[in-house]
Amino acid sequence: MTVYCRGVRGATTCAANTREEMLAATHELIEQLIAANGITSDEIACAIFTTTPDLNAEYPAVAARAMGWGDTALLCGHEMSVPGGLTQCIRILILWNTQLGASEVRHVYLRGARNLRPDLADALAAFVSAP
Repeated sequence: MTVYCRGVRGATTCAANTREEMLAATHELIEQLIAANGITSDEIACAIFTTTPDLNAEYPAVAARAMGWGDTALLCGHEMSVPGGLTQCIRILILWNTQLGASEVRHVYLRGARNLRPDLADALAAFVSAP
């Protein structure tokens, strides 16, 4: 059995820069990533969260801790401020120990972040709606 460290990406947007909205959006994103990939917290090497500079009401990692990721290494930072870039966005990169091949990993883009990677967002939608 070979285990690989795979990167799992995801992103979502918030309706407002509030603690409640940031935690709810992050919780939803993590739940979708777990459901799409079958991730368990003991398989996670680390998770890196970024927010656009307009989101600073709370650390997204607080949502992960509340979901039981107590032993997981978590890091938060700000995304680059690129002119014309998506605003009010939370991104996550999970380094996950798994037997899955890179092409089998499901990345999740929710809400306004679907525009970042419509190809991946559409692929996930097809996977979720499949019988």
